[in-house]
Amino acid sequence: MLDVSFLDPALPRAGALVLPAAEDAAPSELHRALDEASGGAVTRALQAAGFRGRKGQSATIWGPGLREGSLTKVVAIGLGKPEAIDAVAAGGMLVPHVAQEREVLVAAEALTPAQAADLALGAALRAYRFDRYRTREKDEDKPKLVRLGIAVADRAAADSAWGTRRPVAHGVHLTRDLVSEPPNVLNPAELADRCRALERLGVEVEVLGPEAMKRLGMGALLGVAQGSLNEPRLVVMQWKGAGGQGGKPVAFVGKGVTFDTGGISIKPAAGMEDMKYDMAGAGTVIGLMAALAGRQAKVDAVGLVGLVENMPSGNAQRPGDVVTTMSGQTVEVINTDAEGRLVLADVIWYGEERFQPRAIVDLATLTGAIIIALGNEHAGLFSNDDALATELQAAGRATGETLWRMPLGDAYDKQIRSEIADMKNVGGRPGGSISAAQFIQRFVGGKAGARTPWAHLDIAGTAWATKDHPTTPKGATAFGVRLLNQWVADHLEG
Repeated sequence: MLDVSFLDPALPRAGALVLPAAEDAAPSELHRALDEASGGAVTRALQAAGFRGRKGQSATIWGPGLREGSLTKVVAIGLGKPEAIDAVAAGGMLVPHVAQEREVLVAAEALTPAQAADLALGAALRAYRFDRYRTREKDEDKPKLVRLGIAVADRAAADSAWGTRRPVAHGVHLTRDLVSEPPNVLNPAELADRCRALERLGVEVEVLGPEAMKRLGMGALLGVAQGSLNEPRLVVMQWKGAGGQGGKPVAFVGKGVTFDTGGISIKPAAGMEDMKYDMAGAGTVIGLMAALAGRQAKVDAVGLVGLVENMPSGNAQRPGDVVTTMSGQTVEVINTDAEGRLVLADVIWYGEERFQPRAIVDLATLTGAIIIALGNEHAGLFSNDDALATELQAAGRATGETLWRMPLGDAYDKQIRSEIADMKNVGGRPGGSISAAQFIQRFVGGKAGARTPWAHLDIAGTAWATKDHPTTPKGATAFGVRLLNQWVADHLEG
């Protein structure tokens, strides 16, 4: 991850300098020093470029003439209106402009310590790159940025603020690494093994294999997995940041289909390679647990991920099969490509029965229907609790990982009625993401029928980016890590 340090303001003699500037704001201390060293050339160049600090605006001055030193370039980044600065986005925006510089100084002395730390977070998120399998890349094509110095007025306060953000950046990077891995490497057993790395952060990790799941009666999850040679796993990760002394934890549940062919209801060949990221919900839960433990969050949280591979074979689940879930409810499998909800059904029920959580949030790349409804701008939010939904939407706005609430109701629930079982696993094309959420909701509450606050996030349209965004390079986004960390910080700690 990008090496970030906070420094006292001083004009560098070499390398690149970034000048973040709010709209029509007075020049910062380092900007004034740079003008003095260049005989006013920098300000004249920015004026000629029409730079005024508007949000998203940038200007680059190559090789500014200085009386002393040899700066390669100066990059001005617009922060927008002073009362509405998005320092995270600004940090992400600066990275492409300085990617070929090894060391960069950012003149952030006019920002608050929290804003300076946010800028560092944005830069760390955008500088992510998954290059584990590139063996022939030319040096000139590789980004060189490794160190980011940020000049601030209060180093101690900025360091403290960064201390709560750096673990979140690490959690995002972890999720992106997992989601980016090819499926021949990251099968259920391998992903479960990688979860054990969280133990060094103080997370308790427990892995259940197929025999344990059979004893528990997880017929829905096991049915999805039965066509693959790679056996399933259920991973339980516990962070006891509030002491774990009998209080109810919050539960995060992730769909972890490490590769999804669709099973017997096989997908079209075109684009099937993207189904390596059908485990993005599980990846987000793993990254979130790393973030919470890394920053020592004062919350008891449990992360549960159901890990399977959905493959066609002579032993694969068939359309028309009836499976019995851990809850005892039966499901007629109409389409084997509607497998994620079967995995979540057993994992959520297990979490309810074992932990009796104060709330459940599940994440899944569940339906193509949510992409048709919302595109790639929002994840779908379904919830049985208005307060929980409102809190999650607020956390989404604060982090830029936005949610759009979708409806639930009896009319949609009727779509999944089966003629021969308690329910079927698809409800037809109309409202496909909604009937999928209705299916999952039937497994919330456990045997006691508790009205556990529950939210389902369908992240099918937001888990993978096909183009660069301010804090997300093309590829795995880790959508949900920052959102849920923010929600925990705002509502569950303290």
